[in-house]
Amino acid sequence: MQPIIDPRNGDAEDDGSSTKRRTMLSLAGTLLSEISLPKLLAALTVLIVLPAIMLGAAPLLASIWLGTVSSKTAALYTGIFAPTALLALLAIGWFGGKPLWRFVETNFWSLNALAVQPAYALMREAIRQFAERFMTEGADQQSRGRVRAMSAAVAGLLICALAIWILAVVWPHTRWTGSVSDLSSPATLIGIALCNSLAIVTTYLAVAGLTWGLADTLMAQPLDFTPSPTPASAKQIWRVVHLSDIHTVGERYGFRIEGGRSGPRGNDRLRQLLGKLAAIHAQSPFDMIVITGDITDAGRSTEWAEFLDAIAQYPSLSELVAILPGNHDVNVVDRANPARLDLPLSPKMRLREVRALAAMATVQGKRVRVFDDATKKSGASLQKSLEPLAAKIAEFADIASMRRAWQLANVWARSFPMILPPQTPDGLGVILMDSNAETHFSFTNALGLVTAEQMHAAEKVFAQYPNAHWIVALHHHVIEYPKASKALSERIGTALINGSWFVRRMQRYGKKIVVMHGHRHIDWIGRCGELTIVSAPSPVMDVTDEKDTYFYIHNLGVGADGQFMLFAPERIVLSGALSPASEAPATVIRRTDPQSNASTNAPHTAKEAL
Repeated sequence: MQPIIDPRNGDAEDDGSSTKRRTMLSLAGTLLSEISLPKLLAALTVLIVLPAIMLGAAPLLASIWLGTVSSKTAALYTGIFAPTALLALLAIGWFGGKPLWRFVETNFWSLNALAVQPAYALMREAIRQFAERFMTEGADQQSRGRVRAMSAAVAGLLICALAIWILAVVWPHTRWTGSVSDLSSPATLIGIALCNSLAIVTTYLAVAGLTWGLADTLMAQPLDFTPSPTPASAKQIWRVVHLSDIHTVGERYGFRIEGGRSGPRGNDRLRQLLGKLAAIHAQSPFDMIVITGDITDAGRSTEWAEFLDAIAQYPSLSELVAILPGNHDVNVVDRANPARLDLPLSPKMRLREVRALAAMATVQGKRVRVFDDATKKSGASLQKSLEPLAAKIAEFADIASMRRAWQLANVWARSFPMILPPQTPDGLGVILMDSNAETHFSFTNALGLVTAEQMHAAEKVFAQYPNAHWIVALHHHVIEYPKASKALSERIGTALINGSWFVRRMQRYGKKIVVMHGHRHIDWIGRCGELTIVSAPSPVMDVTDEKDTYFYIHNLGVGADGQFMLFAPERIVLSGALSPASEAPATVIRRTDPQSNASTNAPHTAKEAL
């Protein structure tokens, strides 16, 4: 009997959060109609208002404390005891106030990540979006690069001017010294503190905006790069499978958040992918398989279970897999409702982190290491670092209380970057970074941020292995591609907020590293100066069931001159369920230029025809 509606094909409810089936305006309308205003206000208070009050109140409280100390000392002590007592009190204040200072410092950088850097990135990308509208479709990449550079300069000047104007308006309402009597009027103190905080942040923004704009203007702009075939003279070659955005779902016929019914259903593509990899690996072994985030569609337990079960069927592959978290693994609050948000003190965010961390420990816990702050080197394995907390993690996963969440507050941050060390002093290693901004709102879940701590750790690891070569892997795209501009909502809503800074830092090591990422599902290989950047397509997204998808096996090696290089990749096609290619008795690995969709059906070695 033919059903009136085939439930396997889904329906409109499966498109609730789909950016492929619904417009951003439609999604925004849904958000506004369903958002919880009390939760939104509570979140803004905890994330922005309280840090701002702490930052602005710090100079007032410091002046009150110093004034109290000096007056008490003068009243109680005379002669030689006065300076001695003052020094003692200052020492107590210094050492006792360190936690408070760290708290104030943390609040400043929290505001920087939530408001300051996004403001500059928004201004820069909006100007670029506007400027690129006046460019012809045939404009070359050098022309686009000049537009990008000038847009950054204009953005820096505008953001600086805006910050100075705000500073001029708010400055008359600031006050930097206080007295004990100020503590009797908390409302007045809070108002002054907010004005002080705004003055501090805008002063920083004025200087930083100019600095960022100048740096982005002068840096090498991204250009397409076509790797050359692997030369016979290459000293060493590593075969690396780069996957990303596999968005494992927890239901047999499940649809993915972004694609809705416009994407493949279920995990058939993942199973097909693993089967192909196993067959290729048996004939021409891989050195590693790197999956740059969005392993799951919403970080649910059932999704992680499906992924772990799938790779467990291929032990020869699973021992090569290295994974890192994407925004869908830790930042999606609700698969079906983008208006949902977590309060900052809610344990649900921590629960998603714990799930992801436990999955990473299962996949690579014995092989990857965490950075040791004490020695400033690659330290214990991930599994060993988590062993003392295993009972607490299990207990929290079972109960997920706020108190237990606080006990695990720093576990996630301390686990990154994860380091897969090179097997030889001049071998290939991998640094796995967490590039997810800490967001509590499904609608902003795709924003990214690389912390300075992770960057410093990576640089120390580079120094620890001076002759090694590295893949630096993260989820978010580090720079906007030199292509015709996408919608502004996509450029802003998915951005790595400090991506330009990340690229500038990594350019120092361009001769020894390759950056690999996913997130945008775009197939691209390019360069910024000497830094090679590889963006992975998604093998399961952006097409319907009957369409083919693909991924790449990359060949990295050391040339005859000792230069670490990326050679031409191998393009692996996954046949759509309804495609005629799915009926073919053999699979062909197609070698292609990643910048185009053209490919040749002839394998470049005998081993590549299965």
